[in-house]
Amino acid sequence: MANLNKAVQLAHGGGGKEMNRLIKDVFFKAFDNPILRQEEDAATISLTGNCAFTTDSFTVAPHFFAGGNIGKLAIAGTVNDLAMMAAEPQFLSCSFIIEEGFPLDDLKTIAQTMAEELHKSGTRIVCGDTKVVPKGCADGVFINTTGVGRILYPDISVKNIQQGDAIIVSGDIGRHGAAILMAREGLTLESELVSDCANLWPVVEQLIASNVTLHAMRDATRGGLAAVLNEWAIASNVAIHVDEQALPITDEVKGLCELYGFEAHDLANEGTFVLAVPQHEADGILEIIQRYGHCEQAAIIGHVNESHPGKVILNTPWGSSRFVDLPQGELLPRIC
Repeated sequence: MANLNKAVQLAHGGGGKEMNRLIKDVFFKAFDNPILRQEEDAATISLTGNCAFTTDSFTVAPHFFAGGNIGKLAIAGTVNDLAMMAAEPQFLSCSFIIEEGFPLDDLKTIAQTMAEELHKSGTRIVCGDTKVVPKGCADGVFINTTGVGRILYPDISVKNIQQGDAIIVSGDIGRHGAAILMAREGLTLESELVSDCANLWPVVEQLIASNVTLHAMRDATRGGLAAVLNEWAIASNVAIHVDEQALPITDEVKGLCELYGFEAHDLANEGTFVLAVPQHEADGILEIIQRYGHCEQAAIIGHVNESHPGKVILNTPWGSSRFVDLPQGELLPRIC
């Protein structure tokens, strides 16, 4: 019985008393709401208008890192996918695959962090599932979250980027990938570097409320800024020119990139997003992001034009230019 109080055992996934106790003591306690409390096989929810629907799975290693943990990542990641479609996050499902022996205290910390992140966007977990697998069949804990949200601003799309649009990034780039690398390799720096993992709905909500024009939004997760811009250039058949000097990159991220031979624009973010907006509205939109996103590093980094459709061009401080391709290979495994 002592082990049942300290670590997850196979009995916790067997459908009996132990499983019931785990679900009630950990997940229902953290995610409590009237819909979840019904304990039905499926949640009954009310949806109006056009909705966005997304799902994601999270397998980050290590589970705890500077600036967050796998639970914060799971909620922020799915809420952000909805936010990028200008959809107000409303309901989430959540499934856990837990390896036998995973510490219960860690599981409780993860669940509590998820509850805190849900509160930031008024989102509720209304259904879920728990599986326990034998030791060696998983890496501690995997989390899947699925989200549904009500679209408040229609027609945001990767195919909606237009000639003359300004490209804005909401914060400094590459911090999540760099923070995970530090945690994995045990690196220490003079100044503390933390992941940018954050819920983006509050700042997106302010943009929508401000009646600005938004053509496209995308959170720059795996593949970083380079992946987002290449996907946009191909989908809208435009050229995206980026000013290398305008890219906001912290000194810590620059140092790690030099050490490992990485490009900051290839590294993952988990609380930074990219926008394509009309040029004449760019300064006002940037001000809103800086004010409500609490990130002074937000910047206008480039523009859209007709040259080299489907390509991303990086303009260097020395007057030269080069293409930025989609990242290849696996820079950092298990970053989300």
